[in-house]
Amino acid sequence: MKDTRHVGFDVDSEKIVVAVAEPQGEVRSLGAILNRDEAVRRLVKKLGPASRLRICYEAGPHGYGLYWLLSGLGVHCDVVAPTLVPVKAGDRVKTNRRDALKLARSYRSGDLTPVWVPDAEHEALRDLVRAREVAKKDQLRARHRLGKFLLRRGLRAAAGMKSWTSKHLLWVKTLRFERAAQEATYLDYLHEVEHAAERVTRLEQAIDQSIEALPAEMRALIAGVQALRGIKQVSAATIVAEVGPLSRFPRPKQLMGYSGMVSSENSTGDSVRRGAITKTGNAHLRRIVGEAAWAYQYRPAMSAELKKRQDGLSEEVKEIAWKAQHRLSTRFRRLMAKGKLRQKVTVAIGRELLGFIWAVGIQVEKEQRLRQARVRAA
Repeated sequence: MKDTRHVGFDVDSEKIVVAVAEPQGEVRSLGAILNRDEAVRRLVKKLGPASRLRICYEAGPHGYGLYWLLSGLGVHCDVVAPTLVPVKAGDRVKTNRRDALKLARSYRSGDLTPVWVPDAEHEALRDLVRAREVAKKDQLRARHRLGKFLLRRGLRAAAGMKSWTSKHLLWVKTLRFERAAQEATYLDYLHEVEHAAERVTRLEQAIDQSIEALPAEMRALIAGVQALRGIKQVSAATIVAEVGPLSRFPRPKQLMGYSGMVSSENSTGDSVRRGAITKTGNAHLRRIVGEAAWAYQYRPAMSAELKKRQDGLSEEVKEIAWKAQHRLSTRFRRLMAKGKLRQKVTVAIGRELLGFIWAVGIQVEKEQRLRQARVRAA
């Protein structure tokens, strides 16, 4: 629309700095308002009508509350990716006012990239799976602290005993120290290991309960993704929470780019130079897919657990999962035979695995639409 006003918000916890780009005129600053719902409503009323406004702000720690507020007021709002906001090479001055002006100007010219805004169900599940991810990292740190403490004392488990199994923990609990300071240190480290394990278990149980309460479409997608080898319930829930509907990506390559697992490139003329993966994407998705890719170093097989996960799924989804096993397992072995580093091979397999995740998601969403159409027709 020719009379649309593009507005840039620079948001922090206490205030919002506002700039507006007129349809054919200047880009000017409107000062700052309090970061409160009432102040935002007054601003929209002042700049309105709402149908003529397009407002953007950068994604960050403040979440999507402002997006939902503006959408409820009838304003078109975009949450943009901060890393993709254009930056001038010689610009060395950064202030809230300048950031708001830059957002408004770039928004009007179409140079900003909006991010996907999750709905309430996706956002709640995302918070939970990320909390579990943090708990797993804390558990690893707690185990490292205790393990290195024992190593400094020259204490080692019997040969062949795997670390942090039930048998290993029983051995750890039999240890005693002569000096009170070391005994106190040992007990504190052991308590943290046990506490971290309980925390992870509690969050995984919460994930199970949350999945049962999700809408049917999300539950079906989580179940469908688990048809793939290396992806169990927590991994599937993380993928669905981080990605959302797979159909929002027209092609699997776009999903690969969203994960940041595509190669960087610096080409000119006839010279083509590709480097390491960009990592300019969703790190949580990249981690989950990278872990799942390790499962394809083994030959294709259908374990009892995998068969159980595939119970109730359509034959089309099962066929995609079986095709993924053959394709990725063969490719894993071929790349290893060429002498490639195992870590690079895993990244390559993870990138292709995203293509099969996309295919499964598209198939499941198609089945859900057909099921809903039959229900409406009945």
